[in-house]
Amino acid sequence: MTQPKAGKTSGFLPPHRWLAGGHRQTLLGYWSRRRLRWTLPSEDLVVDADEDVRLLARATWQAEPRAERPALVIVHGLGGSDASAYVVSTGRHAFARGWHVVRMNMRGSGDGEALCPRLYNAGLDMDLLAVVAAVARVTPRVAVAGFSLGASQALLALGRRREQLPPALFGVAAVCPPLDLSACADALARPDNRLYQHYFMTMLREAYRRRARRWPALFEAGRERATRTVREYDEAITAYYGGYKSAADYYGRSSAGPWLASVERPALILSAADDPMIPEASVVRWPLPASGIVRREIAPTGGHVGFVGRSAAPGYFWAAPRVLDFLEESGGAAPHPLKPPLAPPK
Repeated sequence: MTQPKAGKTSGFLPPHRWLAGGHRQTLLGYWSRRRLRWTLPSEDLVVDADEDVRLLARATWQAEPRAERPALVIVHGLGGSDASAYVVSTGRHAFARGWHVVRMNMRGSGDGEALCPRLYNAGLDMDLLAVVAAVARVTPRVAVAGFSLGASQALLALGRRREQLPPALFGVAAVCPPLDLSACADALARPDNRLYQHYFMTMLREAYRRRARRWPALFEAGRERATRTVREYDEAITAYYGGYKSAADYYGRSSAGPWLASVERPALILSAADDPMIPEASVVRWPLPASGIVRREIAPTGGHVGFVGRSAAPGYFWAAPRVLDFLEESGGAAPHPLKPPLAPPK
């Protein structure tokens, strides 16, 4: 396990003692960013990823010439969208540092639901690669920042699809990835996590009911009613409509952890030891490539996509500059107003 040291190198600055703790960091992350909105100009980028699958991404470009700037594709987590606060914070910080920013909606998420009724899941890594390929037609340097489920999907693509990766993709930063989906579903079912379980299930059941009303020929009405946990939902809904035999089959085939050793492009795994939803053991158990191309950093505190502390990113989100630091070191350095371009590697 790699413990990031305090200071500029890792981006981790120990928070005040009263800010530490997994639940506290998770909830503070929500409250400190809940009012963040995307206010920069953006254009809709519609990507045909598969038959009957159209994805909506929202692109904010730097001034021309576009090819001279790297692009950051940001992927949300379970229940999120391009408007999620952690997406907005990271995107605004990246744009201030000179990056193009593309906020991706997984299939059927956010405003993308109008384009595609299909349900997303952690195993749909080709959707992400389709968006990366579309962005690569604008700029030859593309990186991905994924959060939670989106982080796992990005790492899965790096390992499982390594021979299909667009040449433009030079790095991935994965924040709080559920590398073992089964272990994380079990963690969510713990009594001390009932608040998060309730939040996800309320959102998932409502999203399914909305689809069943809108597309009755595709979704069976009432199928979600008996589901009380994320595992039960994945058994009844995700697996059924995703082409998996069961939730266990879905978790086994879609978990990114077993694929980490196959990764051949730079990747950062940023997690927290006190993440209430992702057991630390499920993050550190997987061997990394001997090349050292994958870096695993476990912050002592940060919760689940919380990482609340002093930061140049909006909403006190110190994970955002850590993500950008890593990706710029990996080949995405571009002139920007926050700091000078990185020196060439020694």
